[in-house]
Amino acid sequence: MFAVIRTGGKQYRVAADDIIVVEKLAGQPGQDVEFRDVLMIGEAGKEPSVGAPALDKAAVFAEVVEQTRGDKIIVFKKKRRQGYRRKNGHRQDLTVLRITGISESGKKPAVKAKAEPKKAAKAGGEAEPQAKEKAKEKAKEKPEEKVTEKAEAGTKAKAKTKATAKTEAKTKAKAKTEAKPKAQVKTEVKTEAKTGAKTESKAKKAVKAPGKSKE
Repeated sequence: MFAVIRTGGKQYRVAADDIIVVEKLAGQPGQDVEFRDVLMIGEAGKEPSVGAPALDKAAVFAEVVEQTRGDKIIVFKKKRRQGYRRKNGHRQDLTVLRITGISESGKKPAVKAKAEPKKAAKAGGEAEPQAKEKAKEKAKEKPEEKVTEKAEAGTKAKAKTKATAKTEAKTKAKAKTEAKPKAQVKTEVKTEAKTGAKTESKAKKAVKAPGKSKE
């Protein structure tokens, strides 16, 4: 079944569950709207009933989906040789509707009640609140445990870093102490070599000196 309605100076062909956009109508989303200005009603396989200009008892019912605005248009006016120019923008207020029913007699169709999901009965219904309370308590305790674990991990990491720093300092000190004797040995070897060279040079001079005196 379809119908032709008139609203906002325009005509719309509608059917059940159609969504249409019309000139702004008063109403908030979810409210019902009724159109009595029905020009024609038709059905497949039957002759349509046409009003003159509207049908007496027919009505179309719709539900407001949302209040919105149309696309922006530019309104420009000009008068030549007068220096007159005007430029304005405009967005038309619109209402989005969903057609819920069409009635030839004008009676509102019965709305089908939505079936509420049945809650499954569970054994031990009293245990559910207790379990929920326990879960909440555990959820409250968990953040505190996490904080303590983080603090412990931080202290352990600090202790490890300190221990590693101490061991590194000890190894460096040992290396320095080991390096000092080596340097001393090197200096002693050098001094011994120098003294040996000096004694050899003196001995050579002493040997040469007696030969020259004989001549």
